[in-house]
Amino acid sequence: MADSSLGLTPFHEIPRERWAALASSLPSHLSPSEIDRIRGLGDALDLDEIESIYLPLTTLLAKYARAARATHADTAQFLGISNPQTPFVIGVAGSVAVGKSTVSRLLRELLSRDPETPTIALVTTDGFLYPNSELARRGILDRKGFPESYDRRALLRFVTDIKSGATQVSAPVYSHLSYDIVPGESIAVAKPDILIIEGLNVLQPPAAGQSIAVSDLFDFSIYVDARTADIEQWYVNRFLALQSSAFADERSYFHKYASLTRDEAIEEATRIWRAVNEPNLVDNIAPTRGRADLILKKDRNHAVSTVLLRKI
Repeated sequence: MADSSLGLTPFHEIPRERWAALASSLPSHLSPSEIDRIRGLGDALDLDEIESIYLPLTTLLAKYARAARATHADTAQFLGISNPQTPFVIGVAGSVAVGKSTVSRLLRELLSRDPETPTIALVTTDGFLYPNSELARRGILDRKGFPESYDRRALLRFVTDIKSGATQVSAPVYSHLSYDIVPGESIAVAKPDILIIEGLNVLQPPAAGQSIAVSDLFDFSIYVDARTADIEQWYVNRFLALQSSAFADERSYFHKYASLTRDEAIEEATRIWRAVNEPNLVDNIAPTRGRADLILKKDRNHAVSTVLLRKI
C-alpha cells in the first residue's frame, strides 16, 4: 500500500481530530433510539462518533455522488443521448465483528437525509452465499464467508444490472436465524439514488474465469479496519452477548451454544475465530484493504482513530 523507502503512499492519512474538523456544521439529528437501532451488537457507536467520523464521511460521499451525476449528465450530453441516471454504488468491506454492518446502516440513514439522495438501498452479500446444501455438497460448509462460498457470478450480475439502469433487480434473502438462504424469498431494489453493498469480500479481485470483479462497478469503497487481536475480542464478546439473545431462540441454527457456560462459550468462540474467521481475514479480507477508496482504522474501543482517503 506504500513505498516505505520513499515515504510514498496512495492515501491521505487523516487523524481523528483533523477529520472531525471537516464535519458539516449541521448536527446529525439522530435520536438515541435511532442510534440504538443502527448500532450493532457490541459496537460502541455514540453521537460523538457519528458527528466526528460519519458526518464528514457522509458529506464527502454526497460530494462524490453529485460529481458522478454531473459526469453522467455531461457524458449523455456529449453522446447526444437521453440515458437514465444509474445508482451511485458504495461498497463496504471488513472482517466479521469489525462493525461494517453498523457503518453501512448508519451511512444509509445519514445519506437518506440529503434531499438530493432520499432513496438509499442496502444489500448485504450474505444473500449471495450458496445455500448450506450446496456448500455441503462442495465440502466447504466450514468455509462459509470465504470467497469460494459465494455465488460471485450472481452477485456480479446483480450489480451489473443495477449499474445498467434496470428498473428493478432482485437479491436473495439470507436468514441469520436459520444460517441459510431463505428459499423462494427475495428483496427488490428499484433504482435507488445510492446503493450500499456490504460484505466480507466485496473488494476481492476478479474470480477465476471472470474479467471483472464486483468492486470494479463500485463508485466508492470503504474498508473498516482494526487490529486482528481487537477484532477477535469483539467477536468473542459478541458471541457471549448472542448466547442470551439470538442463540436462545430454539429455532436458531446456533441454539446449541445457548447452554454453554461462560468459560465454554469463550473457548468455543475462540476456536471458531481461529479456525474460520481469522484465516479468512488474514488470507482473503485484509489483503483487499489497499483496494478501498477509504479506510476507517478503529482502536480497541471501536472508535475510529484514523481515516485514510485515497489520493485522486
